This record gives sequence, C-alpha cells and structure tokens, in this order.
Amino acid sequence: MKKTFRLRDLDCANCAAKMENAINKLDGVQSATVSFMTQRLTLEADDARFDEVLKEAVRVCRKVEPDCTVLV
Repeated sequence: MKKTFRLRDLDCANCAAKMENAINKLDGVQSATVSFMTQRLTLEADDARFDEVLKEAVRVCRKVEPDCTVLV
C-alpha cells in the first residue's frame, strides 16, 4: 500500500533527509520519501502492517523534528 501524507512545520531539508533515511530503515517499509519542498511524506509499506508502520514513521518524524506533525 502506498499513501501520501501532508507534513506541518517541517523546517529544513536536512531534517527531511534524516526522516527519510530513518523511515526507510523501519521494518516493513518498502519505500519512503520526505519532501521538504512539498511538505509531504510518501510511504509504501506492507498492506497488513501499514498502520503499525505509519505509527513508527510518525514517531521517527517527531524524534527528528519535534515541531513537525504528520497529518493522517
């Protein structure tokens, strides 16, 4: 399953790259892209575990950029 989510208050491209790298390392993630320019997260993960993977991705985003919110 592949879905795109808006990001609120993503402040820099460096943080977006850190988020993208960390999310791609999560178990169950097939691919993830974080775009600073469009303020979007595109996540492709296993259908059966998508919600669980999404929660982990949100946690990673908060860890890298505490002010950033993933609009689910």
